[in-house]
Amino acid sequence: MTTGSSRNSTGNLRLLVVDDDQGQRSLLETFLCSQGFAVTTAESGPAALALLPTLNVAMIISDVRMPGMSGLEMLRQARASHPTLPFLLVTAFANIREAVDAIRDGALNYLSKPIDLDELLATVRRATGMTAASAPSTSVEIPLPEGIVSNSPLMRLVFSDAALVAPSESRVLITGESGVGKEVLADVIHKWSRRASGPLVKINCAAIPENLLESELFGHEKGSFTGAHQQLIGRFEEATNGTIFLDEVSEMSPQLQAKLLRITQDGCFSRVGSNKELTTNARLLAATNRDLDQEIAAGKFREDLFYRLNVLELNIPPLRERPEDILPLANYFLTKFAEGKARLSSGASECLKLYPWPGNVRELRNAMERAALVSRGEVILPEHLPNRVRAGATVPTQAVPPAANTADPRRLEEIERDAILAALRKNDFNRTATARALAISRRALTYKLQRMREQGIAVDAGGEDSAR
Repeated sequence: MTTGSSRNSTGNLRLLVVDDDQGQRSLLETFLCSQGFAVTTAESGPAALALLPTLNVAMIISDVRMPGMSGLEMLRQARASHPTLPFLLVTAFANIREAVDAIRDGALNYLSKPIDLDELLATVRRATGMTAASAPSTSVEIPLPEGIVSNSPLMRLVFSDAALVAPSESRVLITGESGVGKEVLADVIHKWSRRASGPLVKINCAAIPENLLESELFGHEKGSFTGAHQQLIGRFEEATNGTIFLDEVSEMSPQLQAKLLRITQDGCFSRVGSNKELTTNARLLAATNRDLDQEIAAGKFREDLFYRLNVLELNIPPLRERPEDILPLANYFLTKFAEGKARLSSGASECLKLYPWPGNVRELRNAMERAALVSRGEVILPEHLPNRVRAGATVPTQAVPPAANTADPRRLEEIERDAILAALRKNDFNRTATARALAISRRALTYKLQRMREQGIAVDAGGEDSAR
């Protein structure tokens, strides 16, 4: 049985994180340390059990499916000597039977990968008795890199998450609509990582024909196919000691997905036309504008690869959900294209604010480039904007009663609050399903829930600080 204090010499509660995936361990260690915990990691059940007698552990967080000893078996063995030690199980392949077995054997909860860090933190704090009020302050304003413009609280949260995950070695899946800036976020993660001095290799999987993509990624030997006149070093080899960014990863064929899965598991691959096994330690960032849950259901994307890529998902909200960024971005692009010689008129500014920007930041950039050319570097008027922007700059129709459209902002806030609470209850407080029902991004929902919680409004199941 555990005796003595579970705090280390600096007073931090110590957690033991167990996972065979080095990227997952790295992410959890980085995140939990940032929240005021001391963290020890182990790559297997036997290694974790060997550490237990030497540590004063406040809680164990373990993967379920690991080579050799599973997380469930480790839980059973740990219970023999530490019957009251809180134990949290996480897995990419959750099912009802395993969940029942875990709870029966003493696990306090069972979370699915990709892990929701808000949910994880709430669970760990409840289990260890560390309340949000007693936790060390970890709120730090993240300075944005040069060339990054954002006033939106939603984007600030995205960059905050990026700053958290960047120093780790974990894989990151960046999601969002076309044109929101997924490649820009990949640049930022690499710049903030420990690999910043190494290469950042980018490849757009949708821009290369399928029969050439394998060679581009993994390389080929001379004579391996018609036209292979010399050996080619693949992009994964080029990215060794650095980062590789796979944009539009969902466009890969099933055969290439299988090869990518292997490289995420052990870093091993072979060039086309060779049986020689090569290795790379490149950190993998991937991006997609598709809903991979739907792609998996349709049999177009491997579920096991999804969980390997999605150690942490960073979702970039569309521009229409962060209107605070429209004019700052427009002025930034205008300064670039007009060399500081043009400015937005009030009419043009209103058009920009009212247009929904289906093409997001990329569309806004193109609109400002056009305006700078047409205006010849003078005041940007509405007629200098693309026709679709002027035609689409109408006040969006709100899904609220007509009387509400003329109500004061406080009334509109109440309507939004009631709609969110109703959607939460209807979807059993599942945030992903709730965001989908409200037609907003999950990050936007998280931000709105945070504001409601600060106002004293209960937004979690049972009034607890939980999130799914």
